[in-house]
Amino acid sequence: MNNQDLIRLGVPQGDALKLSYEHMRRMFAQGLDREQVEADIFNIVANPPAFFADELRAPLARAIYRPAFTPRAELAPWRQWGEGLEAEAVKQMANACALPVAVAGALMPDAHVGYGLPIGGVLATDNAVIPYAVGVDIACRMKLTVYDRKANTLAGQRDRLANLIESETRFGMGCEFKDRREHEVMDEDWTVSPVTQRLHDKAWKQLGTSGSGNHFVEFGAFTADAEQARALGLEPGEYLALLTHSGSRGTGAQVCDYYSKRAMARHAALPKELKHLAWLSLDDADGQEYWAAMNLMGRYAAANHALIHKHIAKKLGAHVILDIENHHNFAWKEAHVVNGEAREVIVHRKGATPAGAGVLGIIPGSMASPGYVVRGKGSPESLTSASHGAGRVMSRTKAMQSFTWSATKKLLAERGVELLSAGLDEVPGVYKDIHAVMAAQTDLVEVLGQFDPKLVKMCPAGDRAED
Repeated sequence: MNNQDLIRLGVPQGDALKLSYEHMRRMFAQGLDREQVEADIFNIVANPPAFFADELRAPLARAIYRPAFTPRAELAPWRQWGEGLEAEAVKQMANACALPVAVAGALMPDAHVGYGLPIGGVLATDNAVIPYAVGVDIACRMKLTVYDRKANTLAGQRDRLANLIESETRFGMGCEFKDRREHEVMDEDWTVSPVTQRLHDKAWKQLGTSGSGNHFVEFGAFTADAEQARALGLEPGEYLALLTHSGSRGTGAQVCDYYSKRAMARHAALPKELKHLAWLSLDDADGQEYWAAMNLMGRYAAANHALIHKHIAKKLGAHVILDIENHHNFAWKEAHVVNGEAREVIVHRKGATPAGAGVLGIIPGSMASPGYVVRGKGSPESLTSASHGAGRVMSRTKAMQSFTWSATKKLLAERGVELLSAGLDEVPGVYKDIHAVMAAQTDLVEVLGQFDPKLVKMCPAGDRAED
């Protein structure tokens, strides 16, 4: 094993790295093979105090040991938007702001409980990235294309549009196209992480697919009045549009899993309720690897959307007159004013949309409620962020117990929505009122148009959610 191997096991650079070689020699002398030595070192990294009384392992354990978790004396400043948010989600936000690397935070009006950082949580940190504050579905995003077709196309060509969605999309765990789709992202350097290198072929098979959970592909009507249309460079009116929501599929999830375990091993002293907030320093090899893999997953997720929209537009034979895209579940290096001082921080937006001054984005509602094209106002208190949707009000299990397809189909018919496929855990009632969510963030974004879904496809019932 060399330095890079040891650093990947979580051994910090410096004296601990030097002592690792002495430790390996002792372990090999005891008859352990390479795999056993690697496991031995990883166990020491995960919990050094457990080996302080072990004569053979104590020298390395003491060199690796970091002091127990010490929270900030005061929480990093943060503010909440919206009323009646889940108490546990608010608590998760406060916990995140107790981290020693926390700088500032914000909680969006669509917030609900997540792993570590709540969904709808925004957290700025000092030179550190938290895999679970980015999320499992790295770089999950929204993409809207508006076509040079009037919205009444929906009524006249509903069957054709439904067939386009069915033929050009794939949903479900492990779904893929029989004939691989092509995109330059697959020619990039996937060796930036052992995870992306190992899963390059799988990612290519799934290129252009949508997965499961709350991911969707929808045809709908996009409407903008005279003032809104002028801001978007359009003529006012109602247009046919396509809206998609999905992310980096199974490869992104594996990146999160691998590096969150590395982070937890480095911060084993974190209290149980904070373990999913374990961080990686961007000065360490693991942090640099994760950062490179996260950004690659961002480009991969964008490629998935690009291919869906490209193939549907081609089959439709329409021209795109407006194209808007934004992502969440990501971390950005940004300059923000903290305690009166401008500085670079790492801004995690887990289920939150970038809303810098003039930045366009999409905030969806549900399959039976509108979504909105918005323009950010650049609020410093929200770390220039806004909600990423309506936000769930109940778990998937509770949803299955609370709703029926008969009542849901009646509601969809009343709203003029045709559902091609979905699970009962994604029906409109599991989401907050999008109008209330938007009303709670008028200081964060300005509405420039409305998207009303009419043809909706999601993962069929039965698949495990990967959102």
